[in-house]
Amino acid sequence: MENIPVADARTFAVMGHTGSGKTTLVDALLFKLGLNDRLGLVDNGSSMADFTEEEKGRKITIVSKPFAAPYKATNGKQRALTFVDTPGYMDFYGQVISACRATGTALIAVDAVSGVQVGTRQVWKHAKRAGLARGFVVTGLDRDNANFDKVIGEIQSTFGNGCVPVVLPADDASSVVDVLAAQNVPDDMAAQVEEAKGALVELAAETDDTLIEKFLGGEDLSPDEIAAGLHVAVDSGGLCPIFVAMPLKDIGVTELLDGICRLFRSPLDREIKDKEGNVVNTAEDAPFTGFVWRSVNDPFVGQLNFVRVLGGTLKGDCELQNTSREHKERMGNMLRINGKKQEAVSEATPGDIVAIPKLKNTHVGDTLCAAGGTTVMDAIRFPKPVMFQAVEALTQADEDKIGLALTRVCEEDPTLHVDRNAQTHEVVLQGLGDVHIDVAVGMMKSRSNVSVSLSTPKVPYMETVTAMGEGHYKHKKQSGGRGQYGEVYLRVEPLPEGDEDAFVNAIVGGVIPGNFIPGVQKGLVDGMTSGSVAGYPVTKVKATLYDGSYHDVDSSEVAFKIAGSRALREAMAAAKPVLLEPIMTVKITIPDHALGDINGDLNHKRGRIMGMEADEGMQVLTAEVPKAELFRYAAELRSMTAGQGSFEMDFCRYEVVPANVTQKVVAEAEKEKSEE
Repeated sequence: MENIPVADARTFAVMGHTGSGKTTLVDALLFKLGLNDRLGLVDNGSSMADFTEEEKGRKITIVSKPFAAPYKATNGKQRALTFVDTPGYMDFYGQVISACRATGTALIAVDAVSGVQVGTRQVWKHAKRAGLARGFVVTGLDRDNANFDKVIGEIQSTFGNGCVPVVLPADDASSVVDVLAAQNVPDDMAAQVEEAKGALVELAAETDDTLIEKFLGGEDLSPDEIAAGLHVAVDSGGLCPIFVAMPLKDIGVTELLDGICRLFRSPLDREIKDKEGNVVNTAEDAPFTGFVWRSVNDPFVGQLNFVRVLGGTLKGDCELQNTSREHKERMGNMLRINGKKQEAVSEATPGDIVAIPKLKNTHVGDTLCAAGGTTVMDAIRFPKPVMFQAVEALTQADEDKIGLALTRVCEEDPTLHVDRNAQTHEVVLQGLGDVHIDVAVGMMKSRSNVSVSLSTPKVPYMETVTAMGEGHYKHKKQSGGRGQYGEVYLRVEPLPEGDEDAFVNAIVGGVIPGNFIPGVQKGLVDGMTSGSVAGYPVTKVKATLYDGSYHDVDSSEVAFKIAGSRALREAMAAAKPVLLEPIMTVKITIPDHALGDINGDLNHKRGRIMGMEADEGMQVLTAEVPKAELFRYAAELRSMTAGQGSFEMDFCRYEVVPANVTQKVVAEAEKEKSEE
């Protein structure tokens, strides 16, 4: 930010469980910083942070949004603040992961009534894994049943005793006291403030040998020494400061901003490493390095890539090197974006977030460098989809535009995926939850004018055989002129593990000439697209061609192709064919009290529990479950656990479908066939 040294810049992401008061706090910060001329409110749709139509309608944050402004702290020091408001709803957790790559510290909101929740644990875990310093802000102390001591106890028992209050509330929550500033302390809080300050001074002293000697020797540390020591403690993770704020009453907001300036790390404090483990030079005069953490299609500007400047200074109208994709980009202007407001800026320094329009081939997770740069940052590892819906255009006009509309929503949100399944012939939209999918569909309608219907996807079943079977077919047709003739004898059996030779030509004596063998193979390939159980593709079957006959005049490759396909069908039917279904390995994270319900539900879904372990106050179940049972499990799990459960899954293997389920699948397949 202009005229403010990078050492005086602070970057942080505001995170928390949904409903923790996070966005209300951000709106209060925006008002206090002068970015908004009024206090925006989520409830009446005036929030500067939640300004999109999707967010206004649902009253939740859907996308991470950056804000930046100078702040003159109470001590008169000018600071540059860059921060990101992130979603709390777990369907949009990918936005939190992105924001961690754009900032240096996580400020985690915790509601004083609800306390530590599953979302609190998740954002803490990811912020720690991403190397961010961490702090808390307790909100909602002005609500009924709020208990400051209780929520502090929860935070400390969950995340460690390094979580220490730096702001204390009055008993009636009518005011707060900044422990380090210790000004205008009410008499009834003097002892409490002194005790809290003593704990902080000790933490500060422990960061430096000189300070600890001074502290143990009974000497007082100066305010600058305390501030410097605590800054180091926060940066190293030894201290996670706990603030208090009641945003709607403007209580604690100034103290929070002062504390952020005093304690949070600057862009120069954090060591950033590239993909190869090399330290990135974060100095202002270093060669430019930036990271694309978010992308959006702006209706007026077009494609906008949000870039966090990691090192060096970025200036407009220059050539950039996209080192992730090894191509050059020409950059014109760049923008600083605060909500709906866009402001052109001439340069950006470490810690700044700017939006660059109209780059030709740059996407989320890419690294941008000055011309000639070679630094490549690790790409963002997003969670895999857990919710699946088949998408179908409602009209022919929608059909013409649906491909582009799906591409656009997936470009903006890398946790959305589109699978055009060649087996089921369905377009499947994949995301992190039912709300995630619904929002994507709403965006397709509002931005691309495409209407779609959603349905449960078809299961990609397969078929195989469990025994040996033989088949024979003689294709003979005579209708005047040259006829058709080809006779094939086949043997099919399960393909042994590791054997890649699915077709064996065992013909001897030339009973089928070699030039007709490819015709038989083509027939087998065609035949294996539709099995004998329910018409699903065939896999893991070995076919041996061992006998047949031909005619000198009437035989052709086409005739042997037909004979091969029909002989395969007969052999498959005789080889005890079975239906196979995809099995997924599922890791489910739930609170202790939900164990019984989840176990029972998994049994009902034909799941097998493989193991269980504790993880930061939650239970993690590992199970194997048929994919057919999991298309809507994200919504079901949320309902069963009151929003506290989450899961992830990966493909494991194909497995034989039980007989009772096979009957239902076959009946459904016959019904679909008759309707066609």
